[in-house]
Amino acid sequence: MLAHILTCLSHKGILKIELLCVDAFPGIEPFHGLGQLQPEQLGSLYNGRHPVSDGQIRFAAVVDKAFAIQDTALLTELSGMTNPPLPWVPAAAARWLQEQPDPATGLGRLESLALAAVRAGCETPGKIFTSVAAADTPPQFWGDTTLWAKINGLAHRVPPLVGIEGPMDRLPQWESPVSLNEFRIKALPDGF
Repeated sequence: MLAHILTCLSHKGILKIELLCVDAFPGIEPFHGLGQLQPEQLGSLYNGRHPVSDGQIRFAAVVDKAFAIQDTALLTELSGMTNPPLPWVPAAAARWLQEQPDPATGLGRLESLALAAVRAGCETPGKIFTSVAAADTPPQFWGDTTLWAKINGLAHRVPPLVGIEGPMDRLPQWESPVSLNEFRIKALPDGF
């Protein structure tokens, strides 16, 4: 997302950009990102921002294109970089590659983690989220709506790997009058 935003700003001629990148904050373990911080914690980081360089903007355009066209070769190259102009690109590219379907199961990493959580007895979306977050390696490149989409995908595969019991046959992706607490997810037999 950062590469895409920098690329969009560049296309609009907005080149005076400042960037704040941190990979940890005292007392927050595991640290997944700035969204975990309270306003005063975020404010304490303000003086650590840096201007975005022309090299970072050019690199962002390459990264944005790689993700946009899903160029596996370029993403593999990006995943192996040391000291890239944007520090989290290698981890993001490596994580994207892990999301590609496994030849044996057809599942990406997040789907596999969700299915493992359900098979381990997690039946509510909240418990599945907690289990998957604990099993995944930081930084976390997904959120609740992404996980719900993966669970929905597991339920709508042929054959389905999980069953969704609740007021709808899918977990709500965004705002919904239906609470996630009304859903139960159950493992179904499969071929692997």
